[in-house]
Amino acid sequence: MKKHILTLIALVTIGSTYGQTTVVLPNDFDSRVITTGLPFMLIAPDARSASLGDMGVATSVDGFSQQYNPAKYVFSETKQGVSLSYTPYLTRLVNDISLSYVTYFNRINDVSAFSLGLKYFSLGEIVLTQDASDPGTAVKPNEYAIDGAYTLRLGNQFSMAVAMRYMRSALRIGQVDDNAQAGSTFGADITGYYQSEEEAYNDFNGRWRAGFAIQNLGPKFKYDDAGNDVFQPTNLRLGAGFDFIFDQYSTLAVTAEVSKYLVPTPPIYGNEYEFTDNNGNGTYEESEDDLVGFPGNPINRDIILEGQDPDVSFLNGVFQSFGDAPGGFSEELREFTWALSAEYTYQENFSFRTGYFNEADDKGARKFFALGAGFKYTTINVDLSYLFSASKIQSPLENTLRFSLTFNFGDGEYNEY
Repeated sequence: MKKHILTLIALVTIGSTYGQTTVVLPNDFDSRVITTGLPFMLIAPDARSASLGDMGVATSVDGFSQQYNPAKYVFSETKQGVSLSYTPYLTRLVNDISLSYVTYFNRINDVSAFSLGLKYFSLGEIVLTQDASDPGTAVKPNEYAIDGAYTLRLGNQFSMAVAMRYMRSALRIGQVDDNAQAGSTFGADITGYYQSEEEAYNDFNGRWRAGFAIQNLGPKFKYDDAGNDVFQPTNLRLGAGFDFIFDQYSTLAVTAEVSKYLVPTPPIYGNEYEFTDNNGNGTYEESEDDLVGFPGNPINRDIILEGQDPDVSFLNGVFQSFGDAPGGFSEELREFTWALSAEYTYQENFSFRTGYFNEADDKGARKFFALGAGFKYTTINVDLSYLFSASKIQSPLENTLRFSLTFNFGDGEYNEY
């Protein structure tokens, strides 16, 4: 409140005696949460990454690396793999909203691999009616993304990948809005992954891991001809981890990851008002009843008081995102989410996992713990996870049990460990 009062004082322009005075007031309803189109792209689609606190850029390779870092695929000891995952969404409210994910990868040789992915987000069936006697028309809003990636090993321990993606969002309903149409756009990922050789320490062996990913880098899009352009969920991920290899049977992997949206932060907007200053003191008083446009009908809207104009190209938005928060450097730091995880694996056949994810209260307030387990039987991996919310804002995935399946072909064809 003090900040708003100081802003008001600084922006009051005093006219001549008995003249016009202009006041710009901050809009108290401005949101500090960064929003984008296609937010389903950043939902953890598989049980393993979900149980590790929605992370995957620097964890060890698995069939679902397509979501976080396809550069990991050239470190797979399996020649090929197909992965399937199904995640119920908002299960406390409905039973037909879900996220489905399918991936395929093929390690071509020692230095290269390619991979494919299909993600489908269904909002279930919605029945539109005109009145009580109308049987209604059923519609099924949905979003999906199709992508492919190529991975190249640039050294014994480092690889990079480039992914191309087509995304389509059909959430606008034509029966409700005649101008509605499906929004679509293209995007790209640039990722890298490092995995060290196994090193001997005093009481155990160890292996370092690190990764980065710039995801969904591409042009803005719109949902209808009259609508505004919206950003893709362009995102930066950075992570690092270490494997404690106690013996040939037991390994404990600990990992940390941070992420940040690479889109502009919403500025603090203000509304401009004008009134006749009968007293000549430069302030509005209730006795001055010849007010023009104050407070119900402001003269102008969307005057930026603090921050930078978010109406920029997607590429300018990437660079602007590191220094445009109205609250300065401290707010920029709050825009980073972070996660910590631990994964214990025994004989490569059983894994127990846990993770924690944290987001600042004024940036979305997502905070949760997660637990999970993984089982391997011959060529099949089964993973499951469960989420516990630690925030006052309930997670749409709270108390949801998620399952994933991976089918491996050519297991043990490569030796990376």
